[in-house]
Amino acid sequence: MDRVALRGLKARGHHGVFPKEREEGQTFIVDLVLGLDTRPAAAGDDLAKTVHYGIVAEEVVAAVEGEPVNLIETLAERIAQVCLKHEGVEEVEVCVHKPDAPITVPFDDVTVTITRSRV
Repeated sequence: MDRVALRGLKARGHHGVFPKEREEGQTFIVDLVLGLDTRPAAAGDDLAKTVHYGIVAEEVVAAVEGEPVNLIETLAERIAQVCLKHEGVEEVEVCVHKPDAPITVPFDDVTVTITRSRV
């Protein structure tokens, strides 16, 4: 399976279990790896036969900016389902970064990574 990756998509969301997270929001960063067969697109040099990653990026940002959820696990699942709605995308790996998570010790990042496929 071929891969199309989008790294570092940034959006502001209001996800989290604490009131401050819901009220103030924070930046979330999303990395995606889309699994699909790119041969038909390459053979005809045809965008219609592959995934339009610009549209996927816009939809993922909209998902992050959308209805708040408590867990980034839930957000990752929402993003995966957005990606799998695109014809040709057979699987997706989603990594959601929460670099401003409310943790009381020094840290660089918190991530949740999931892989989902059409079944």
